[in-house]
Amino acid sequence: MRLLKIQTDLVKPRQDIIKIILSKLRESNVMIEDDDILAVTSKVVSLSQGRLVHVDRIKPSDHVSNLAKRYNLDPKYVELILREADEFYGGTDQALCTVKDGLMIANAGVDRKNVPPRYAVLFPKEPNRVAEYARRRIYRLTGKFVGVLIVDSRVTPLRLGTVGVAVGFAGFSPVRDCRGLRDLYGKPLQITRHCRVDDLAGAAHLLMGEVDERVIAVLIKGAPIKIAHRLRPPLQQNSVKVSTNRCLFINALRYGSRSQR
Repeated sequence: MRLLKIQTDLVKPRQDIIKIILSKLRESNVMIEDDDILAVTSKVVSLSQGRLVHVDRIKPSDHVSNLAKRYNLDPKYVELILREADEFYGGTDQALCTVKDGLMIANAGVDRKNVPPRYAVLFPKEPNRVAEYARRRIYRLTGKFVGVLIVDSRVTPLRLGTVGVAVGFAGFSPVRDCRGLRDLYGKPLQITRHCRVDDLAGAAHLLMGEVDERVIAVLIKGAPIKIAHRLRPPLQQNSVKVSTNRCLFINALRYGSRSQR
């Protein structure tokens, strides 16, 4: 498997990122081919949607101001986070534990890195739809069937630092169901599923970085993933998610809070 980073100048709000990416590939003499996977950072997707907010225009409530003191955050930033979050589970120093679009992620995906001072960029709107649109547009422009994934970063329990996570995808099945398959000793697997879309996001995130790399996308070639050579109907895109009542971590948090009463 080969990963090719796509670097650009600063992306401005409302720019056409697919046009930029394809132009950069041509400049590098890289051909996009059938079965490639294009991984795009969630931040440039959000910028292309114009999801940039001036934090100073946010008015926090008294309740939010108390939370901000507890978690050492700007009250205006906390207000924005809670407006964006679908669920809120508490937090730690400078970070709130939230769920956004079925994904447990810090601060509801609201980010202040690599945007102008006093601004924040929001989580992409309908990232699966964006990925599907990008896939279809690439096919119209190149005639190639590719997969597309939108990559953000998050922290994981009891681990230091961020890892990549797919917040949207199109063109391939995100999870391999290993239940019923046999291990090295012939025992059938009972619950194991392999989340391949997040593995790909993690590989792309390694090149995208978190600082000033300016890598807005990564082209993945030779991934052991079957890409759909059709455009209709789109693949089931909620197949990577589980409900909160089936989530190991959320259920553990809920059980722990009940047991302490």
